[in-house]
Amino acid sequence: MTAPDPILTPTAAGTVEHVDVGAGPPVLFVHGSPGGCDQGALMTRFLTDRHRVVALSRPGFRATPLMEDNRTPEQQAGLEIALMDALDIDRFGVVCWSGGGPSSYSLAARHPDRVTSVVALAAVSTSFRPDLRRRVGLAEEKLLMNRFGRWLTGKVADHAPATTVKGLLGEEGDLSRAQAKELAAEILADDEQRSFALELFDTITGPRRHGFTNDIHQYAALDLPLADVRAPVLLVHARTDADVGYDQSLHAHEHLPDARLVTVDVGTHLSAWIGPEAPGIQAQVRDHLAAHPA
Repeated sequence: MTAPDPILTPTAAGTVEHVDVGAGPPVLFVHGSPGGCDQGALMTRFLTDRHRVVALSRPGFRATPLMEDNRTPEQQAGLEIALMDALDIDRFGVVCWSGGGPSSYSLAARHPDRVTSVVALAAVSTSFRPDLRRRVGLAEEKLLMNRFGRWLTGKVADHAPATTVKGLLGEEGDLSRAQAKELAAEILADDEQRSFALELFDTITGPRRHGFTNDIHQYAALDLPLADVRAPVLLVHARTDADVGYDQSLHAHEHLPDARLVTVDVGTHLSAWIGPEAPGIQAQVRDHLAAHPA
C-alpha cells in the first residue's frame, strides 16, 4: 500500500510534519519512540475507512524539529493542539502507542473540551526507563536511525522475512521459544499482518535519533496529570510486553477517572496489530471511538 505524502504545516507552536488520511470523525494518532508520521499512517490503516486520521511526527522525529520549547510531554501536547488548530479541527479522538502516551495524556488533561476519547495502546503513563539490554542496545538502536541502518533493515526484511518477524517478536514480547515460533508462523501466514511487521522497520529507522534520545531523558521521571483526564480511555496491553511493561497500563487504569483495560495474556508490544488478538482489539478501538464521537 502506498504511504501518504507527509505535509509540513506551520502552527502557532512551530512547524509540524504530519499525514492526513481518511474521512469521518477526526482522530489524532501519536506515535511511539522511535516513530513518526509514517508509523502513524501504518498503524491506523484499520481506522481510515471511517475516520479522518491526522498522524504527526513528534519533535525530533523525521522533519518536526526538536527545540528547547517542545521537549517535554506538556510542551508536545501544546504542539499537538496547535496542529489541530491549524487544521481547523475542534473536537477529536486521540489514539497513542507506546512512547506517545505521555503527551497524549497531557493533551487530554489540558483540553477536556476538545479530546472526546483516548485509546492508549501499550502506552507509557509514568516514569519509564527502557531496559536497553533487552533491546538491540542504545548504540545499536541509534545506528539504525542513520541512512545505513535504514538500508540494512530494508535488505534483511526483503530477503529474510521469517528472520525479521522472529527477531521483532523477540524484541517486543517476553515469550517462550515455542510461543514465539507459533506466533511468527501465524503472522507470516497472514498477508496483512506479515506486511505490517515488515513495513514497521521503515518507521523506526532514519532521522529519529534526536527524538528518541529526548524521550529517554524526558520519560525517566514522569508525573502526568492522569486524574485530570476526563475523556473515556481504552487501555490495551499485553502482560508479556517486553518493551513497555504491563504495569504502565495498570498505573494508568488506577489513576484515570474513566478507563477500561483490555489485557492480552500472551502477546507483544504490538498486539494491537500482529497476533491472534489483533482483529478483536482493532474492533474494540473502533467501537470505543464510535461510542464517543468527535
